[in-house]
Amino acid sequence: MWRAASALSSRCAHRAAQRPFITNAAAVANYNFSNLRTFSSQADYLCVHVFVSVKPGTEEDFKQASLENARASSQEEGISRFDVIQQEDDPTQFVLVEVYKNADAPAAHKGTNHYAQWRKTVEHMMAEPRKAIKYKNLFPATCDGWDYGDDAELK
Repeated sequence: MWRAASALSSRCAHRAAQRPFITNAAAVANYNFSNLRTFSSQADYLCVHVFVSVKPGTEEDFKQASLENARASSQEEGISRFDVIQQEDDPTQFVLVEVYKNADAPAAHKGTNHYAQWRKTVEHMMAEPRKAIKYKNLFPATCDGWDYGDDAELK
């Protein structure tokens, strides 16, 4: 019997293969496992948290510019996620959560027109220089856990 393995999102770099589900011991003993291909869906992603403090009164403009940038950024090949979050008890504090699929993706992102436009738009809104901290992804351990997926409607 053959069943399709769980499908990973289509944006995931690696794909799941058709894998056999063998239910009896004799079949296991006689099955040629050498013809199975293995696929890795390991998400060895770079996660960057960018901490931004904006001047009071600029929160809404910063939010709108950042959401526009995030929507465009989330469509980049090397980006798995691009989240914009705002602190509940201090609306002048934001964090951009950027999840990159490979080491080249941050530079590619910084070379886009939408990133340049975002920087130009928000530069005067910042109360202090933004600070970025890089993290190594531990969980979710697969790209399927990070990717928006092709059918995601990003608003």
